[in-house]
Amino acid sequence: MSVMNYLGRTALATTLALATASFSAQAAYPEQPIKILIPFTPGGGTDFVSRMVGTKLSELTGWQVVLENRPGAGGNLAVEAASKAPADGYTVVMGQTDNMMLGPWLYTNLSYDSVKSFAPVIQVSVTPAAIGSAANSSIKTPQDLVAKGKTPGGLKWSTAGAGTLGHLVGEDFKKRTSINLLQVPYKGAAPAITDVMGGSVDVYIGTLTSLVPLMKSGRLNAVAVTTAKRSVDFPDIPTLDETVAKGMDFGIWMGMFAPVGTPPAVIAVLNKEMNRVLQSPDVIEKLKAGGVAAGGGTSQAFAEFVKTDYAKWGELVKGSGIKLTD
Repeated sequence: MSVMNYLGRTALATTLALATASFSAQAAYPEQPIKILIPFTPGGGTDFVSRMVGTKLSELTGWQVVLENRPGAGGNLAVEAASKAPADGYTVVMGQTDNMMLGPWLYTNLSYDSVKSFAPVIQVSVTPAAIGSAANSSIKTPQDLVAKGKTPGGLKWSTAGAGTLGHLVGEDFKKRTSINLLQVPYKGAAPAITDVMGGSVDVYIGTLTSLVPLMKSGRLNAVAVTTAKRSVDFPDIPTLDETVAKGMDFGIWMGMFAPVGTPPAVIAVLNKEMNRVLQSPDVIEKLKAGGVAAGGGTSQAFAEFVKTDYAKWGELVKGSGIKLTD
Protein backbone atom coordinates (compact mmCIF):
# COMPACT_ATOMS: atom_id res chain seq x y z
CA MET A 1 0.00 0.00 0.00
CA SER A 2 1.39 3.41 -0.92
CA VAL A 3 1.94 6.07 1.69
CA MET A 4 -0.68 8.27 -0.03
CA ASN A 5 -3.28 5.49 0.02
CA TYR A 6 -2.52 4.76 3.66
CA LEU A 7 -2.84 8.45 4.61
CA GLY A 8 -6.01 8.78 2.58
CA ARG A 9 -7.64 5.78 4.25
CA THR A 10 -6.52 7.02 7.65
CA ALA A 11 -8.05 10.45 7.01
CA LEU A 12 -11.29 8.85 5.83
CA ALA A 13 -11.43 6.64 8.90
CA THR A 14 -10.82 9.64 11.14
CA THR A 15 -13.55 11.63 9.39
CA LEU A 16 -16.02 8.76 9.74
CA ALA A 17 -15.14 8.36 13.42
CA LEU A 18 -15.68 12.06 14.08
CA ALA A 19 -18.97 12.04 12.18
CA THR A 20 -20.13 8.98 14.12
CA ALA A 21 -19.14 10.61 17.40
CA SER A 22 -20.96 13.80 16.41
CA PHE A 23 -24.06 11.85 15.44
CA SER A 24 -23.96 9.88 18.68
CA ALA A 25 -23.65 13.09 20.69
CA GLN A 26 -26.62 14.58 18.90
CA ALA A 27 -28.61 11.35 19.11
CA ALA A 28 -28.09 11.31 22.89
CA TYR A 29 -29.50 14.82 23.25
CA PRO A 30 -30.39 15.90 25.84
CA GLU A 31 -27.77 14.75 28.34
CA GLN A 32 -28.26 17.67 30.73
CA PRO A 33 -31.08 20.03 31.80
CA ILE A 34 -32.66 22.26 29.15
CA LYS A 35 -33.12 25.86 30.24
CA ILE A 36 -36.09 27.80 28.84
CA LEU A 37 -35.68 31.55 29.32
CA ILE A 38 -38.96 33.44 29.88
CA PRO A 39 -38.61 37.13 28.96
CA PHE A 40 -41.19 38.50 31.42
CA THR A 41 -42.10 38.29 35.10
CA PRO A 42 -44.26 35.48 36.57
CA GLY A 43 -48.00 36.01 36.30
CA GLY A 44 -48.28 37.24 32.72
CA GLY A 45 -49.42 35.55 29.52
CA THR A 46 -45.91 34.67 28.35
CA ASP A 47 -45.13 33.07 31.69
CA PHE A 48 -48.43 31.14 31.68
CA VAL A 49 -47.84 29.60 28.25
CA SER A 50 -44.12 28.99 28.80
CA ARG A 51 -44.64 27.16 32.08
CA MET A 52 -47.48 25.07 30.72
CA VAL A 53 -45.59 23.82 27.68
CA GLY A 54 -42.30 23.52 29.55
CA THR A 55 -43.88 21.40 32.25
CA LYS A 56 -45.63 19.23 29.66
CA LEU A 57 -42.39 18.81 27.72
CA SER A 58 -40.71 17.44 30.84
CA GLU A 59 -43.71 15.21 31.58
CA LEU A 60 -43.82 13.67 28.10
CA THR A 61 -40.08 13.17 27.64
CA GLY A 62 -38.68 12.72 31.12
CA TRP A 63 -36.23 15.54 30.40
CA GLN A 64 -35.21 17.98 33.12
CA VAL A 65 -36.57 21.35 31.99
CA VAL A 66 -35.61 24.49 33.92
CA LEU A 67 -37.91 27.50 33.51
CA GLU A 68 -36.17 30.81 34.26
CA ASN A 69 -37.85 34.24 34.25
CA ARG A 70 -35.45 36.92 33.06
CA PRO A 71 -37.46 40.14 32.60
CA GLY A 72 -36.33 43.57 31.51
CA ALA A 73 -36.07 45.93 28.51
CA GLY A 74 -39.39 44.84 27.03
CA GLY A 75 -38.32 41.21 27.09
CA ASN A 76 -35.08 41.86 25.23
CA LEU A 77 -32.73 40.86 28.09
CA ALA A 78 -33.73 37.20 27.92
CA VAL A 79 -33.57 37.12 24.14
CA GLU A 80 -30.14 38.74 24.13
CA ALA A 81 -28.91 36.22 26.73
CA ALA A 82 -30.17 33.35 24.58
CA SER A 83 -28.42 34.73 21.50
CA LYS A 84 -25.09 34.58 23.38
CA ALA A 85 -25.63 31.11 24.86
CA PRO A 86 -23.76 28.06 23.50
CA ALA A 87 -25.42 26.69 20.38
CA ASP A 88 -25.97 23.25 21.86
CA GLY A 89 -29.73 23.14 22.48
CA TYR A 90 -29.46 23.50 26.25
CA THR A 91 -30.57 27.14 26.35
CA VAL A 92 -33.65 28.26 24.41
CA VAL A 93 -35.93 31.25 24.77
CA MET A 94 -39.66 31.77 24.47
CA GLY A 95 -39.54 34.68 22.09
CA GLN A 96 -42.64 36.49 20.94
CA THR A 97 -43.87 39.41 18.92
CA ASP A 98 -42.60 41.99 21.43
CA ASN A 99 -38.98 41.03 21.74
CA MET A 100 -38.39 39.19 18.45
CA MET A 101 -40.30 41.38 16.00
CA LEU A 102 -40.29 44.81 17.67
CA GLY A 103 -37.20 45.00 19.87
CA PRO A 104 -34.54 45.08 17.13
CA TRP A 105 -36.45 47.81 15.27
CA LEU A 106 -37.17 49.90 18.37
CA TYR A 107 -33.91 49.69 20.32
CA THR A 108 -30.69 51.20 19.01
CA ASN A 109 -28.30 49.16 21.16
CA LEU A 110 -29.32 45.51 20.82
CA SER A 111 -26.62 43.00 19.96
CA TYR A 112 -28.90 40.43 18.35
CA ASP A 113 -30.75 40.15 15.05
CA SER A 114 -34.05 38.28 15.20
CA VAL A 115 -33.46 36.52 11.89
CA LYS A 116 -29.67 36.03 11.87
CA SER A 117 -29.03 35.29 15.57
CA PHE A 118 -31.50 32.45 16.07
CA ALA A 119 -32.62 29.07 14.83
CA PRO A 120 -36.45 29.03 15.08
CA VAL A 121 -37.67 25.79 16.66
CA ILE A 122 -41.46 26.00 16.60
CA GLN A 123 -44.36 28.43 16.86
CA VAL A 124 -45.95 27.80 20.24
CA SER A 125 -49.10 29.93 20.38
CA VAL A 126 -51.15 32.80 18.97
CA THR A 127 -53.40 35.11 20.99
CA PRO A 128 -55.07 38.51 20.66
CA ALA A 129 -53.82 41.46 22.65
CA ALA A 130 -56.50 42.77 25.00
CA ILE A 131 -57.24 45.85 27.10
CA GLY A 132 -58.47 45.55 30.67
CA SER A 133 -59.60 48.01 33.34
CA ALA A 134 -60.29 47.67 37.08
CA ALA A 135 -63.68 46.26 38.08
CA ASN A 136 -64.71 49.58 39.63
CA SER A 137 -63.41 51.69 36.73
CA SER A 138 -65.71 53.83 34.61
CA ILE A 139 -63.84 52.52 31.55
CA LYS A 140 -65.79 49.50 30.34
CA THR A 141 -66.04 49.95 26.56
CA PRO A 142 -63.81 51.12 23.69
CA GLN A 143 -65.83 54.34 23.62
CA ASP A 144 -64.91 54.91 27.26
CA LEU A 145 -61.22 54.66 26.33
CA VAL A 146 -61.59 57.48 23.85
CA ALA A 147 -63.68 59.58 26.23
CA LYS A 148 -61.04 59.25 28.97
CA GLY A 149 -58.32 60.10 26.47
CA LYS A 150 -60.04 63.37 25.66
CA THR A 151 -60.05 64.56 29.30
CA PRO A 152 -57.29 66.89 30.57
CA GLY A 153 -55.62 64.06 32.46
CA GLY A 154 -55.67 61.75 29.44
CA LEU A 155 -55.64 57.94 29.37
CA LYS A 156 -52.93 56.18 31.42
CA TRP A 157 -52.04 53.03 29.49
CA SER A 158 -49.84 50.41 31.20
CA THR A 159 -47.80 47.81 29.34
CA ALA A 160 -45.42 44.95 30.18
CA GLY A 161 -42.52 47.16 29.11
CA ALA A 162 -41.28 49.85 26.76
CA GLY A 163 -40.93 48.45 23.27
CA THR A 164 -43.60 45.79 23.72
CA LEU A 165 -46.52 45.30 21.37
CA GLY A 166 -48.73 47.09 23.91
CA HIS A 167 -46.51 50.16 23.59
CA LEU A 168 -46.74 50.21 19.80
CA VAL A 169 -50.48 49.51 19.82
CA GLY A 170 -50.94 52.41 22.23
CA GLU A 171 -49.13 54.80 19.91
CA ASP A 172 -51.17 53.56 16.96
CA PHE A 173 -54.41 53.92 18.92
CA LYS A 174 -53.39 57.43 19.98
CA LYS A 175 -52.84 58.44 16.34
CA ARG A 176 -56.08 56.92 15.10
CA THR A 177 -58.26 58.50 17.78
CA SER A 178 -56.39 61.77 18.43
CA ILE A 179 -56.47 61.27 22.20
CA ASN A 180 -54.05 62.12 25.00
CA LEU A 181 -52.50 58.76 25.88
CA LEU A 182 -49.72 58.35 28.46
CA GLN A 183 -47.59 55.19 28.22
CA VAL A 184 -46.71 53.64 31.61
CA PRO A 185 -44.20 50.78 31.04
CA TYR A 186 -43.46 48.06 33.62
CA LYS A 187 -41.08 45.09 33.78
CA GLY A 188 -43.83 42.58 33.12
CA ALA A 189 -47.56 42.01 33.09
CA ALA A 190 -48.02 41.28 36.80
CA PRO A 191 -46.94 44.69 38.19
CA ALA A 192 -48.70 46.49 35.34
CA ILE A 193 -51.99 44.72 36.08
CA THR A 194 -51.58 45.24 39.83
CA ASP A 195 -51.40 49.01 39.37
CA VAL A 196 -54.47 48.98 37.15
CA MET A 197 -56.45 47.13 39.81
CA GLY A 198 -55.08 49.56 42.39
CA GLY A 199 -56.35 52.52 40.41
CA SER A 200 -53.04 54.30 39.73
CA VAL A 201 -53.24 53.46 36.01
CA ASP A 202 -56.40 53.41 33.85
CA VAL A 203 -55.93 50.32 31.67
CA TYR A 204 -53.50 47.52 30.93
CA ILE A 205 -52.82 46.07 27.49
CA GLY A 206 -51.21 42.68 26.98
CA THR A 207 -52.07 39.15 26.00
CA LEU A 208 -55.67 38.08 26.47
CA THR A 209 -54.19 35.19 28.46
CA SER A 210 -52.93 37.49 31.21
CA LEU A 211 -56.41 39.02 31.65
CA VAL A 212 -58.64 35.94 31.49
CA PRO A 213 -58.32 34.77 35.14
CA LEU A 214 -59.01 38.29 36.43
CA MET A 215 -61.90 38.75 33.99
CA LYS A 216 -63.48 35.50 35.16
CA SER A 217 -63.10 36.45 38.83
CA GLY A 218 -64.64 39.87 38.22
CA ARG A 219 -61.55 41.84 39.16
CA LEU A 220 -60.99 43.25 35.67
CA ASN A 221 -63.25 44.48 32.88
CA ALA A 222 -62.45 43.17 29.41
CA VAL A 223 -62.64 46.40 27.41
CA ALA A 224 -61.51 45.30 23.94
CA VAL A 225 -59.27 43.05 21.88
CA THR A 226 -56.86 44.47 19.32
CA THR A 227 -57.31 41.93 16.52
CA ALA A 228 -59.68 42.73 13.65
CA LYS A 229 -61.83 39.71 14.53
CA ARG A 230 -63.23 38.87 17.94
CA SER A 231 -61.74 36.05 19.97
CA VAL A 232 -63.40 32.74 19.12
CA ASP A 233 -63.26 31.74 22.78
CA PHE A 234 -64.41 35.11 24.15
CA PRO A 235 -66.77 36.48 21.49
CA ASP A 236 -68.42 39.02 23.80
CA ILE A 237 -65.31 41.20 23.93
CA PRO A 238 -65.53 43.90 21.21
CA THR A 239 -62.66 44.86 18.91
CA LEU A 240 -61.18 48.32 18.53
CA ASP A 241 -61.52 47.91 14.77
CA GLU A 242 -65.31 47.53 14.87
CA THR A 243 -65.86 50.33 17.39
CA VAL A 244 -63.52 53.31 17.60
CA ALA A 245 -60.36 52.61 15.54
CA LYS A 246 -61.06 51.11 12.13
CA GLY A 247 -58.13 49.17 10.70
CA MET A 248 -56.46 48.13 13.95
CA ASP A 249 -55.36 44.49 13.84
CA PHE A 250 -52.61 43.39 16.25
CA GLY A 251 -52.06 39.91 17.66
CA ILE A 252 -49.29 38.25 19.67
CA TRP A 253 -47.51 35.00 18.90
CA MET A 254 -44.94 33.02 20.88
CA GLY A 255 -42.25 30.68 19.67
CA MET A 256 -39.24 28.71 20.85
CA PHE A 257 -35.84 29.85 19.57
CA ALA A 258 -32.35 28.39 19.93
CA PRO A 259 -29.07 30.22 19.23
CA VAL A 260 -28.00 30.17 15.59
CA GLY A 261 -25.62 27.30 14.90
CA THR A 262 -27.54 24.83 17.04
CA PRO A 263 -27.22 21.46 15.22
CA PRO A 264 -30.18 20.73 12.92
CA ALA A 265 -30.53 17.29 14.54
CA VAL A 266 -31.05 18.97 17.93
CA ILE A 267 -33.58 21.41 16.46
CA ALA A 268 -35.40 18.44 14.94
CA VAL A 269 -35.61 16.68 18.32
CA LEU A 270 -36.93 19.80 20.05
CA ASN A 271 -39.44 20.42 17.26
CA LYS A 272 -40.70 16.83 17.33
CA GLU A 273 -41.23 16.81 21.10
CA MET A 274 -42.77 20.29 21.18
CA ASN A 275 -45.26 19.23 18.52
CA ARG A 276 -46.23 16.37 20.83
CA VAL A 277 -46.73 18.91 23.61
CA LEU A 278 -48.86 21.22 21.48
CA GLN A 279 -51.00 18.34 20.21
CA SER A 280 -51.78 17.14 23.74
CA PRO A 281 -55.54 17.53 24.43
CA ASP A 282 -54.99 18.91 27.93
CA VAL A 283 -52.57 21.57 26.67
CA ILE A 284 -54.94 22.57 23.86
CA GLU A 285 -57.84 22.92 26.31
CA LYS A 286 -55.84 24.88 28.88
CA LEU A 287 -54.56 27.26 26.22
CA LYS A 288 -58.05 27.66 24.78
CA ALA A 289 -59.40 28.52 28.23
CA GLY A 290 -56.86 31.35 28.29
CA GLY A 291 -57.86 32.65 24.86
CA VAL A 292 -54.78 31.12 23.21
CA ALA A 293 -54.56 28.96 20.08
CA ALA A 294 -51.89 26.24 20.18
CA GLY A 295 -49.20 26.43 17.50
CA GLY A 296 -47.11 23.67 15.97
CA GLY A 297 -45.60 22.76 12.58
CA THR A 298 -42.10 22.47 11.22
CA SER A 299 -39.11 24.57 12.17
CA GLN A 300 -38.69 25.51 8.50
CA ALA A 301 -42.23 26.88 8.25
CA PHE A 302 -41.73 28.87 11.44
CA ALA A 303 -38.45 30.31 10.13
CA GLU A 304 -40.20 31.56 6.98
CA PHE A 305 -43.00 33.08 9.06
CA VAL A 306 -40.47 34.89 11.25
CA LYS A 307 -38.75 36.47 8.23
CA THR A 308 -42.05 37.72 6.79
CA ASP A 309 -43.43 39.00 10.09
CA TYR A 310 -40.15 40.72 10.95
CA ALA A 311 -40.27 42.73 7.74
CA LYS A 312 -43.92 43.67 8.33
CA TRP A 313 -43.30 44.95 11.85
CA GLY A 314 -40.23 46.83 10.67
CA GLU A 315 -42.38 48.93 8.38
CA LEU A 316 -44.87 49.63 11.17
CA VAL A 317 -42.17 50.63 13.65
CA LYS A 318 -40.49 52.92 11.14
CA GLY A 319 -43.84 54.58 10.50
CA SER A 320 -44.37 55.14 14.23
CA GLY A 321 -41.11 57.03 14.66
CA ILE A 322 -40.48 55.35 18.04
CA LYS A 323 -36.85 54.68 19.07
CA LEU A 324 -35.63 53.40 22.43
CA THR A 325 -32.15 53.35 23.91
CA ASP A 326 -32.35 51.18 27.02
